[in-house]
Amino acid sequence: MTGTLHLIHAPELSDVAEYAYAARVTPPARMVFTAGACPLDAAGRTVAPGEPAAQARQVMANLAAALAAAGARLPDVVKTTVYVATTDRADLVAVWEVVRDAFGDHDPPSTLLGVTVLGYPDQLVEVEAVAAVREVG
Repeated sequence: MTGTLHLIHAPELSDVAEYAYAARVTPPARMVFTAGACPLDAAGRTVAPGEPAAQARQVMANLAAALAAAGARLPDVVKTTVYVATTDRADLVAVWEVVRDAFGDHDPPSTLLGVTVLGYPDQLVEVEAVAAVREVG
């Protein structure tokens, strides 16, 4: 977001990371904090058991819906934390690719974690986000 959110790519750090290393929010901005978006359908069922990438697609759709309900969009996101219930790095990469692609050219700082278990039966993926929206008025 121009004027409110500034993504910082630190030239002293490796360019291997597919995200900015930091972000700065300049007032006036309204902060939006999401709960972890889960791979649940409208009926509350976990979608795509055993399929991390498919769950990640549902998670990103749900994250976009939560942000929209708060008056924000994916390009307003300042930072994400991505949780994947796995010990397999390939699952982490598959989920990251879905998350990265959902953001397009917007590359907010992100933390990607392999965890033991998540809250819903068959849940493998969860993404939480912080966004900043320019205050108008």
